[in-house]
Amino acid sequence: MRVSLFVTCLTDLYFPEVAESVVRVLHRLGVKCDFPVDQTCCGQPALNSGFIDEARAVAARMIRVFESAETVVTPSGSCCSIVREYFPHLTEHDPALHARAVALADKTFEFTEFLAKRLKVDLSAWDLPYPAKATFHYSCHNRGIGMTVEDITSVFRHFRGLEYRPLVKLDQCCGFGGTFAVKYGDISGSMLADKIECVKATGADLLICNDGGCTLNIVGGLHRQGIDIRVKHVAEMLDEAMRNGNNSHLTRGRGEASVAGIPRRSGSCACGHDRAGGGCS
Repeated sequence: MRVSLFVTCLTDLYFPEVAESVVRVLHRLGVKCDFPVDQTCCGQPALNSGFIDEARAVAARMIRVFESAETVVTPSGSCCSIVREYFPHLTEHDPALHARAVALADKTFEFTEFLAKRLKVDLSAWDLPYPAKATFHYSCHNRGIGMTVEDITSVFRHFRGLEYRPLVKLDQCCGFGGTFAVKYGDISGSMLADKIECVKATGADLLICNDGGCTLNIVGGLHRQGIDIRVKHVAEMLDEAMRNGNNSHLTRGRGEASVAGIPRRSGSCACGHDRAGGGCS
């Protein structure tokens, strides 16, 4: 099987190690991965701000870039939801483009969703040491694409030494919401403060969060309060555990060169904007 990586702007700008972990994990599972270098933002900032024509133009470009992909995998439930839920709506005015948008939506998966529902991987065969007391942020967009708590947390039970502590108000938004956090800062801040209190109440030393926007928001809140809780994407955890566990019999012939074909952009974000100039908005 071959997948094309949709890296997303926030992952490219702030969490490139997550994208690299996605590729290494897929490689170890026998999945080949390529990276369409012409990919850009999915158009979510424009869509959230009401710039429909601009979002439609970005959607059309993304459809063209990923059209030849067998399967598209992204580490972000948020951006996955835009492709799956909104690209078909944005292209309803153009029957031919709409059909292509639906085809892309049907083959686009969030990383954890891909492992569970498309690849149907059996992680019980792997030795996955990850000692930690962990809780999990169930993002709004993961719910939007139909990922249940059980779908995602089923991965956690395979980590040896991980004590999972469910979060109170599990399905409550962290307050990021893309441009919502900018437009309604006070409301967003209050929502974040409540989320952080729930995280603290678990006594966890690790928060698992699979969306870049939520991670940025929560990490910022934890830092401002001086709270020492690590935040990890599940792809990073799987990558580390696969490497540290007794898995040589499963990874023989699949080295660490799995990210060689994935260019790491030092000068620009996925939208093509200059990082030194502030990156994408």
